[in-house]
Amino acid sequence: MSKTDYYELLGVDKSADAADLKKNYRKQAMQYHPDRNPGDEVAEAKFKEISEAYEVLSDPEKRAAYDQYGHAAFEGGQGGPGGFDFNFSSSFADVFDDLFGEFMGGGGGRRGGGRSGASRGSDLRYNMEISLEDAFNGKKTEIEIPSTVGCDDCGGSGAAQGSKPTTCGGCNGHGKVRAQSGFFTIERTCPSCQGAGQVIDNPCRGCGGAGRVTKEKTLSVNIPQGVEDGTRIRLTGEGEAGLRGGPTGDLYIFISVEHHHLFQREGADIYCRVPISMVNAALGGAVQVPTVGGGRANITIPNGTQGGKQFRLRGKGMPHLRGAGQGDQYVQVMVETPVHLNKKQKELLREFEKVGDNAKTSPESEGFFDKVKELWSDFTD
Repeated sequence: MSKTDYYELLGVDKSADAADLKKNYRKQAMQYHPDRNPGDEVAEAKFKEISEAYEVLSDPEKRAAYDQYGHAAFEGGQGGPGGFDFNFSSSFADVFDDLFGEFMGGGGGRRGGGRSGASRGSDLRYNMEISLEDAFNGKKTEIEIPSTVGCDDCGGSGAAQGSKPTTCGGCNGHGKVRAQSGFFTIERTCPSCQGAGQVIDNPCRGCGGAGRVTKEKTLSVNIPQGVEDGTRIRLTGEGEAGLRGGPTGDLYIFISVEHHHLFQREGADIYCRVPISMVNAALGGAVQVPTVGGGRANITIPNGTQGGKQFRLRGKGMPHLRGAGQGDQYVQVMVETPVHLNKKQKELLREFEKVGDNAKTSPESEGFFDKVKELWSDFTD
């Protein structure tokens, strides 16, 4: 009897990628799984067919052979009915683990904890906010974090003093048990020991059998110079203690740099805006500006400086986080218009405007309005 095309069984075309194959297989496998259709031989046969199709098409080598030779590529093979080989490919086993976990209320047997019951502790995250000055100078500080550490009473085993964990009778120490589901025999995590492979008859009073307890830890942290917003610092082995003597997780410190009222940062460069008087901008002079490192720097203002002019202070920016030297600081001057003028000051400004040649003293304004007049004349012609 001829067999149904594998692509047709899964409801995909021959150009389908791995994600589409997996998606369609999961959908149909959930529909026809024997656990959902007890005693339904038609559903069981359908489940076998789609599982066979996915096992072939999820393996690149088998899929290539099938595309070239069709079902004949697997006739006379070894293993299952019709010559089908049920040595699962890794992709098929992974998706089947996920599928079986949905029926059994947990992950598949491949994700079991192992015989010893030891598992790695969780990684921890700590958010730290620092000032821009701290990012410039670097900082050494201490932090306190709630974490789990190995229990001193039982040495991390989880068993009370004078006793020790015993082999689980439900799985004989394997951490997994087998279940028959229609055509398949499938492994899942042992419900008696939760995959540990061991049980504790006399748990430690200090940790309740977990092998770890919760405590506050004080850690010293070095913040390097030039650290940027969003930088992640890893402290190896400072996370949660592992379960029953397992390895300790890591601690990740995420840095955020506070907004500064004077400076803005872009990489290793610093930007700031400095107001100068109209007289200083017109006649020129010197102005003293702050630097991010807490020092001062002098800038020479040429006469006739316009608002928005930018000056560069080489090497006055942030230290490079990974490398030598520092960025630059850019100072943008903003010409301040005088306010709250007294009568005498107003008279002097009016006199200045009368005796001056606007084309020379205000060339940008004159040039702009000349262009405006040309525009207006174009509309009136």
